[in-house]
Amino acid sequence: MSVTNTCLILVGGFLGAGKTTLLQQAAVRLTERGHRVALLVNDQAANLVDTAVLQETGAAVDEVAGGCFCCRFNDMVAAIDRLKCSAQPDFIIAEPVGSCTDISATVLQPLKQLHGQQIDLSLYSVLIDVKQVRVLLRLHQQAQGPSAGFPDDVLYIYRKQVEEADLIVLNKADLATAAELDELRLALASQFPGTSITTISALTGDGVNQWLDLLERKGPVGSKITDVDYNTYATGEAALGWLNASAKLHAREDVNWNAFVGELLEAIRAKLRAESAEIAHLKVHLTSGSDRLVGNVTSNEGPLSVRGSIDTTQRDVVILINARVHVQPDVLRIVVERALEQVARNRMEATITNLQSFPPGRPQPTHRYEAVV
Repeated sequence: MSVTNTCLILVGGFLGAGKTTLLQQAAVRLTERGHRVALLVNDQAANLVDTAVLQETGAAVDEVAGGCFCCRFNDMVAAIDRLKCSAQPDFIIAEPVGSCTDISATVLQPLKQLHGQQIDLSLYSVLIDVKQVRVLLRLHQQAQGPSAGFPDDVLYIYRKQVEEADLIVLNKADLATAAELDELRLALASQFPGTSITTISALTGDGVNQWLDLLERKGPVGSKITDVDYNTYATGEAALGWLNASAKLHAREDVNWNAFVGELLEAIRAKLRAESAEIAHLKVHLTSGSDRLVGNVTSNEGPLSVRGSIDTTQRDVVILINARVHVQPDVLRIVVERALEQVARNRMEATITNLQSFPPGRPQPTHRYEAVV
């Protein structure tokens, strides 16, 4: 991939689609190709697990908090400028908030119009989790009631994200058979004709180099602007409880920290199931000295992932918890507080140092273009 100016690779997709994992993989691969890379993350609040995780790549990382890129457009541009000054990157890879849509009209078009001389744009990629495609396309009926999935207003955001993609990236291919992937690709091609589709596993790295190669392809960036009902969009976002928390853990004895992370995630998930709440994503990040540990789940029933390690003799650990769940924010707060207290038990003191739990506010984009630039 040849570069003459700083290129922004924007990676969208719903909560839990695997954007942060893909950013990690892309940063490593572009660095191996001899490029300088910086990363930009976005969230409704501070204490973001994704920022902590991406800092471990060694790339320069910046963060836009307090709203989506579309509503914090000027902050996004300022962060891009900071990264360009500090890291002089060939590529900046950025992920917008997972519940955000209308990126083409509110981010890509104004970037082209107002900042096209300072930054190049790659094709806009939108990730889809293979296990959620059937829900998105309504290929089968939910086996259970509303608790088995997200309400239609939330799925509306999910679908609108895919409609505006220049490139659909079918992620988590390692969780599906070849025949299932073929079926899903055909279904997506039928529902979103004219949009290129590629298949990857961000976790294993399969297909990531091919995705990067596709981004070299010449063609219109932000080539679609979709009709978005902002009332439905706002209702969908408001249906999600948002929690970002940080805490200090002081162990009284040796602790298997990997097991602790697994217990905490499962305790939170069990309590959320009891509330008929649907998880979009749930992430934790632990640090102690140079040791790092991250865990996550992206559904009520899916696999639990724990990566990294912290020595069992470490007594003082800092933990970040991020949760995006279809549940009222006050319920989410109580669930997380009680689960942390339950898993800590008599083994350690757990002191919450910061906790924010809220529904996202109504989207109010800085710019919204009606036509493709």
